[in-house]
Amino acid sequence: MTMFARFVLIFSLAVSPGLARATEPQEISWDTLSPPATVIENPFETLTDDQMDSLRQILRFEAGAERSDDAEARAEAQALRDQLAKDGLDVDGLFAARLVIMEKREAAASEVNEDLVGMSVRLPGYVLPLEFKDRKVVEFLLVPTVGACIHTPPPPANQIVHVVYPKGIEVNGLFTPVWITGTMVAQSSVQTVGYVDGQAPVSVSYSMQPLLVEDYSS
Repeated sequence: MTMFARFVLIFSLAVSPGLARATEPQEISWDTLSPPATVIENPFETLTDDQMDSLRQILRFEAGAERSDDAEARAEAQALRDQLAKDGLDVDGLFAARLVIMEKREAAASEVNEDLVGMSVRLPGYVLPLEFKDRKVVEFLLVPTVGACIHTPPPPANQIVHVVYPKGIEVNGLFTPVWITGTMVAQSSVQTVGYVDGQAPVSVSYSMQPLLVEDYSS
């Protein structure tokens, strides 16, 4: 054996176990798909129940006043505004903060965990079929719970994986439990889920073209 051949053999023996471990799919859970929680400043946390109730009433009175030009509702809203101002609260500032908080929470619900992107993973979930071919599901949403998107509101976008699997899998109705194995991809999309009485769009943050889809009991 030449010196070069010996070197190649020694090198391969040294690195092969590590390489094998690196390529093995990592089994993950659904909470891993969410990025680390971001702290969102919330000025409402320091308000009393009465102050929160006054804010809700202001929104209701002002919405009613806009719809029907109701002077009485407008006066009620102004009286509540004046009372909160005496408490040192900026009502318009709080309403603006409310919109910012809603936007940040919505954005957080669609953000992906960058540590997972490009990683080979194995993830359990339930099949929500999107497309069939030859009586097999070739495209579906993997969701974390039974009934998601159908009997209950959709999970956050970063809690759904859009799966394309041309080989297809056989399912027994909705929400067949499976494992998917493949490379996780960050890909925002809106998928159309069909119901008995219509359709609805569902936002998704992840996608995968798995190497393997297997029954959950496997």
